[in-house]
Order: sequence, then C-alpha cells, then structure tokens
Amino acid sequence: MSGPLRLLPGEGDSLPAIPRSHPRTRARPGWATDPIDELAERLVEQVSGAVHPYEVAALLESDGMTGDRIREHYGRAGLFALAEDLYHRVPRHYPEPPPSPDPWKPDHWRCALRGLVFALPGLGYVLGADLWRGTPDVTGLIAAALVAWAWNQALSHRAYLRLAAEGPAGAGRALRAGAPAGAVAATVVGLLVSGPGTASAFAAGQSCYVAAATVLLVLGRERTLALTLLPVAAGAVCLLWWRTPVVVSSGLLLVTVALAALAAGHAIRGTLRAAPSGDAKLPALRDSLPYGLFGLAAGALTMLGGSGGSGGTAGARGIVVLTLSMGFAEWLLYRYRGMAVAALRASATVAGFTLRAGRAMALCLAAYAVLLLAGALAVGADAVALPALGALLWTGLLLQAFTLAWPPALGCLAAAAASAAGRPYGIDLLVCPAAAAVLFIWAWRHLGRPSAHR
Repeated sequence: MSGPLRLLPGEGDSLPAIPRSHPRTRARPGWATDPIDELAERLVEQVSGAVHPYEVAALLESDGMTGDRIREHYGRAGLFALAEDLYHRVPRHYPEPPPSPDPWKPDHWRCALRGLVFALPGLGYVLGADLWRGTPDVTGLIAAALVAWAWNQALSHRAYLRLAAEGPAGAGRALRAGAPAGAVAATVVGLLVSGPGTASAFAAGQSCYVAAATVLLVLGRERTLALTLLPVAAGAVCLLWWRTPVVVSSGLLLVTVALAALAAGHAIRGTLRAAPSGDAKLPALRDSLPYGLFGLAAGALTMLGGSGGSGGTAGARGIVVLTLSMGFAEWLLYRYRGMAVAALRASATVAGFTLRAGRAMALCLAAYAVLLLAGALAVGADAVALPALGALLWTGLLLQAFTLAWPPALGCLAAAAASAAGRPYGIDLLVCPAAAAVLFIWAWRHLGRPSAHR
C-alpha cells in the first residue's frame, strides 16, 4: 500500500505515478464557484489596467502562482493560458493619472510683498510734500516719472529676456547699463521741463529710486527693497503725530534713495560673478519697445484717470489703492495661468477650452475689480473710474505675460490720449471702461486658443 499505484489500462507509461498521499482531483460541479472568477475579483484593480495578457502573466508570477497550482486549482494548462483568461474576463478600466502640480502656483507671500513695495514709495510724496509746497509747477516731476516708468518697463522686459537666455550674469549686464541710463534720462527731462529747483531735485531722487527698484525687483530682491523703504515709512508714520521738519524729511528721503542704490549695485555685482549659462539668441531691442510704451501709457492713465475726475486728495487716495492692489493683480495673473492649464486638461474640444479659459479670465478680472471697488469706496475715490482703470491695466499685463505686447500698448496709449482730450468735456470717465471692454474681448479671443497656452 505504501508503493506507487499502477496506471490504469490504456494510459501512457510516460505519465508520472501519483502518490497515495496526494489529494484526488474531482470534477467541479456546475453550481460551484469558479476559482478563476474569485481570482479575477481579487486582482480586479491590477488586471483591469493591463494592456496585454503578458502583463497579467507577470502579475500572477509575482503573486507566487505556480504551474502545478494553475493546473490543479484553476484547470488551465499554464501561466499564460490563465493570464489570457483573466485578461478577457475583467473589463478594461484605466485609472485617471494623479493630478500634476500646478506649474503656475503663485507665491502668496511674495506677491503680497511686491504689492507692499509698489505702494510704499508713495509715502515719499507725503513725506516730501513741504519740499515743493511753494513750487508753482510740478510738471517736470510728472514728466520725469513718466519717462522713468516707460524706460524701466522696457528695461525689465530686456533684463528678463537676458535672465532666461544667459542667466543672472546676462540680466546683471543689462541692468548695469540700462538702470543708470534710465535714471539720467528721467532726471534730464525733469530738469528741462521744470528748470533748476526743488521739483527737479526731487525728480532726480525719484528717478534714481525707480531705477534701483527695477534692478532689485527683476533680480528677486523684494525683501531688500522693502528694507530700504523703512526710513520713508518711518517718517510718514511720524507725520500722524507731529510735523516732521524739512531737514529731517529731506534726510530720510536721501537715505532711502542711497540705500536703494547701494542695494541695487550690490545685487548687480553678485550676478556678474556668475558665469553665463547660455548663448541663446536674444530678440531685437525693438521687441522691448511696446513694453516701454505700455509703461508710459500706464503712468499717464494713472495720473489722468486714477481720480476719475474727482482730483485732489480723493484722486491721490485712488492712486494709493491702485498701487497697493498691484500685488493682488500679480497673484491673479498666476492664478489665471494655472486655471488655463487646468482648462486644457479638462477640455476635449476647442470650444470647451475657449469657454473655460474665458470664464477663468472673467473671474480673475471680476475679483480684481471688486477689490478696487471696495478700496475706492473705503477711501472716497471714484467707484467707477478706478475699477475700470484697474481692469484695463490688468488685462494689458495679462496679454504681456503671453508676449502679446503691442495690442495693450497701443490700446492704453489710445485710451490715455482720449482721456486727456476728453477731460475738458467730461467724457474722460467713459474712456477707461470702453478701452477695458475692448481689450478684454480681444484677450478672450486670442487667449481662448489652446495654442496660446502651450
């Protein structure tokens, strides 16, 4: 009884003998549970994502499935036969890939800091108000500011191009040559318009500060720039309790300008120590022209339309609200780009993407307009002109972010000219809302194409 069993008559002699201790395999009744179905239910997640039976075979092999077990328990000839059976029994289901990180996720604190450094320089005008209180004409100061805005907007574009193509060293070389040239040009314009005097001296300091701030902002030194503004901020806070002597206020302004210039020079020297990281061909200088024209138009619109015709203190408050909102405006630019990328992933048709991208742009613009409206109501500025001006400038900045620079430049220049011409007739209030609507429609049309976001 302990020896091997003899084979039944008619069976081949080549088959191995079956020991008595091995369990006898019986035919499975039709009502019994199919073990392959049980296996398919256990491995449904892995098998449903397979694109070929070979993947299922690899899965079974890694699961420790042996040939003997396959033949005895599942009734199949081998591993690949069982894998093919499982592959055909389980419906295909490919899980969605995990969401990729947002490439345009904004840095909240950095945007808030940039908004702060955009607004704090306005305290310099408050602190230095006594310097030109008896000056009959500040046109030179305004002209110098417009030249500085236009020059440094174009310089920023050029420096960013050099930063992308050649690294920090390329941006440093562009800023080393362009920032002092812009400060000198704006100072000369202020001197020619106003002549020697307090206004032209203040214009020179203003021009130097704007050039230094451009350097620090392009190179990502927002914290350093904020620290250089501490003297002006401290002096302006002191005005809440007592009137600061002219000597003290002038000293604080000079210290701020000197600190900003020193910090900008130090930042440029740091970039020049790095070796160039690329030799990509740069666009021509004329490609930075529309960015400069947009800066000129933005400055003119801010001075002409920021008050909405109210003028005086209310207009100045409106400009302060607008400058304070620049950080939020920059944050919204990042949010729109992130929402547009999400719309690309979620859309199956061009029409669907156009609708989603347009809706994202409308939501961002509405959020910015609501912020400006609340700020205008809080400070007593014009509640129509200020949100309209902000909407026009934000849409222009959005188009610039997609390298569509000429339409916002020409549109804002036309709006500035129309606002100046229509001011005596009281129709300047309609210019910014109309220009903002036209530019928004143009942006919706061009940014609603998927190719604009690739």
